[in-house]
Amino acid sequence: MVTPRLTSRRGASTGGCVISLVILVAGVYYGIHFGQPWVRYYQLLDEMRVSARLAPTLSDGVIRRRLEAKVDELGLPEDAKKFQITRSGKPRKIVITTQYSETVTVPIFSHTFVYVPTAEESL
Repeated sequence: MVTPRLTSRRGASTGGCVISLVILVAGVYYGIHFGQPWVRYYQLLDEMRVSARLAPTLSDGVIRRRLEAKVDELGLPEDAKKFQITRSGKPRKIVITTQYSETVTVPIFSHTFVYVPTAEESL
């Protein structure tokens, strides 16, 4: 036997649906703003690793210019251009490192990320 419901929803949305949508939108918004610095970090790190692999055929000056151009392309802070390129003797290897920070400011929250990308490759 089917009993009729005394209350009808008449197409009105429930509060749970609205809250879920607000949480989803906030998660996407904050995820985009906090994800962009990480993406730029990994792009710079990838370029540093490629330069380290090509180090036997490139001079330190060429490596530095390539990396500085990548920093400009990504829009990173000027501190990121302070690369340290070290070639050592035994075992022969190259180490490329830098350090910089990025501050992300969004409503209700602000955070400074400190990045220290390092690439090491044997020669």
